[in-house]
Amino acid sequence: MNKTIRLYDQDPYATSFQAAVLSCSPSEKKEGLYEVILDQTLFFPEEGGQSPDKGTLAGAADAEAIKVVDVQIKAEVITHFLTSPLKEGTTVQGSICWNHRFSNMQQHSGEHLFSGLAHKHFGCTNVGFHLSDNEVTLDLDKPLTEENIIFLEEEVNKIIAANIERRVIFPTKEEEKDYDYRSKIEIEGQTRLVEYPGVDLCACCAPHVARTSEIGIFKVMSFKNYKGGVRVTILCGSRAFKALREEHDVLQKTARFLSAKPVEVYDLVNGLKDEIASLKQKLKEAGQAKLQFLLANVDPEAENVLVFADEADMKNVRDILNDLCTKHAGVCAIFVGSENKYRFVMGSASGKAAERLNKMKESVAIRGGGKPNMAEGSCQGSEEEIRAAFQV
Repeated sequence: MNKTIRLYDQDPYATSFQAAVLSCSPSEKKEGLYEVILDQTLFFPEEGGQSPDKGTLAGAADAEAIKVVDVQIKAEVITHFLTSPLKEGTTVQGSICWNHRFSNMQQHSGEHLFSGLAHKHFGCTNVGFHLSDNEVTLDLDKPLTEENIIFLEEEVNKIIAANIERRVIFPTKEEEKDYDYRSKIEIEGQTRLVEYPGVDLCACCAPHVARTSEIGIFKVMSFKNYKGGVRVTILCGSRAFKALREEHDVLQKTARFLSAKPVEVYDLVNGLKDEIASLKQKLKEAGQAKLQFLLANVDPEAENVLVFADEADMKNVRDILNDLCTKHAGVCAIFVGSENKYRFVMGSASGKAAERLNKMKESVAIRGGGKPNMAEGSCQGSEEEIRAAFQV
């Protein structure tokens, strides 16, 4: 099969094309789909870490368009996966989803600028890239500080404002020696170089914006240490605008709820977090004191013991239960919680804990289990329901 002519290399801004159907057959890889190979295509396949284009193919101008579900490339032959077949030897009309294509162009071009500047200023090499409909990440082989990330983000946005024109170069193997370009892999055959002069020169197969201003805006959404380097999550253009608008709306709502300015939200929430932690500790201590009070009033002659506590440390509860089991011959249980939601520990020196728990499951919603002498889990039910079930 001859290699597919890549129309997106000639004009990444084109949205429709005509092509001849070279082959069409039921897919062995994707059940219910058909694999269609055309002589030429505008559909960019899944390649270079980027998701494929979306769109349709139609057998005639007035024919119903067939959705292109996936696009793959192997040995320079591009395969389109369709929900319905097309007749071999016919001419088809193809259309790609421009919004999806342009968004991917914005993301990928922004990534080039960031990776190129990271290489220039900090000697980082891009060792991984992932561009899907939900996420855009790039992996650099060296760690970067928050200050480094902020610097690079600002520099990328300066390059966007400078409106630098993109160049695409197809050098011969001899000419390649004169180019200092970035590449994650050894390239066989023709090398395609994408250049934003003065910023980045990179081997890449994907469509890119003609001028940096078309990226619109570049935003680092998050970053984290990854395999000795750093993984950076980015968004560009309309995706970045949407994400920033959503985050801004949440911040504004939170600020109004706290009767504060947006810039004060973090300090206020952090203070509330500390306050809540302190109150939880006090509540736990009060619960622990209440539990000790309840234990002090347990009938020492009772065979079975059931105690309820509002709040307590479960590790301490287990220690208390072990002590109870040495003093009472039957089954001992401590339920911790409120509002019909409890955690519990149940024990028995005579090995009847699991048996009692299984019996209780017949009348209350209990999740958990254990050994004959010790069981634990969670329970939904009122104190009255649990007490009634425990007495079975």
